[in-house]
Amino acid sequence: MRLVIQIPVLNERDTIAAVLNDLPHTISGVDDILILIVDDGCTDNTVAIALSHGADHVVRHTSNRGLAAAYQTGVDTALRLGADIIVNIDGDHQYSGQDIPRLIEPILTGQADVVIGDRQVQTLAHFSPLKKKLQHLGSTVVRWVSDTDVPDTVSGFRALSREAALRTFVTTDFSYTVENLIQAGKRRLTITAVPVRTNPVRRPSKLHRGNWHFIKRQAAIIVRSYATYEPLKSFSYISVGLLAVGMVFLLRATYVFVGRRFEWLEGSNVQSLQAGSLLVLMALIFFLIGLVADLVGTNIKRLVEEVLYRVRAMQVADEAWRRSILERLNRLEQREPPGQTATETEEEQSDGPVL
Repeated sequence: MRLVIQIPVLNERDTIAAVLNDLPHTISGVDDILILIVDDGCTDNTVAIALSHGADHVVRHTSNRGLAAAYQTGVDTALRLGADIIVNIDGDHQYSGQDIPRLIEPILTGQADVVIGDRQVQTLAHFSPLKKKLQHLGSTVVRWVSDTDVPDTVSGFRALSREAALRTFVTTDFSYTVENLIQAGKRRLTITAVPVRTNPVRRPSKLHRGNWHFIKRQAAIIVRSYATYEPLKSFSYISVGLLAVGMVFLLRATYVFVGRRFEWLEGSNVQSLQAGSLLVLMALIFFLIGLVADLVGTNIKRLVEEVLYRVRAMQVADEAWRRSILERLNRLEQREPPGQTATETEEEQSDGPVL
């Protein structure tokens, strides 16, 4: 069982040493722990500090591509490294690395595919009352959209099984937290949450420029993700709203028509009739768009997701096969007598050539 701990970083020289020193070196049920640094365009010596404090691998972006891209690069690299479990932890030392054994326990026992670290936001002293309310409201919306029961939906401290890592993919350029949670929920992966500890905040977030900027970007991700997985429902909500307003106008037009017919009301119903008819027609069009998107888009999306899953699974299998061949050759080189090559040794031990 191999665990890969990935740490996306962008100029984290002040905190990366503390993050690495806080990580566990051995975990019950885990045979091998690798630490992967995802350099998202660092311009300081973060990577050098990380390597001097025990990081095993580094994958680099030549420029800053954002947290979402760094997270996806880390997941892809961790899979190629043979990860059975992937843990993502931030490079700002917000989370306690000592909670990783607790975080991966549901995956080790086969009870979950994805585990989210719950910061218990309502108890955090550095969160303002407004931020706590906004976080609670946002998590409530995400839970409804994703059909999950995760209290802290934007937590970046999370663990994924290999299957979950192969099944989820980041498409946004802002943040992976909400989108991947919605994907996992819609794909019926088992998701759970465990309480985790946090450390005092040492710097402002590099991801957003304040609460309202964060809300605006996350809201766009939620709407787009929900429309992707529930197109009929999304367009039906719009259709119902237009239909309701249109019916109000048509009822007024009918009321005016009846009043004029029996000569107890004067006025024109043309404008109400036109507006109502137009809104009802728009409601029908939106419903038909949703119906077509659901029939066509859902099937295409499922096929694309399955193809992507199979391609990534084959890439991981090929990488595992390559590593096994290299390990075998290394063992042969260590056993070979002086002056004899690994190929010659293998040919003497078998009846055929080495493939």
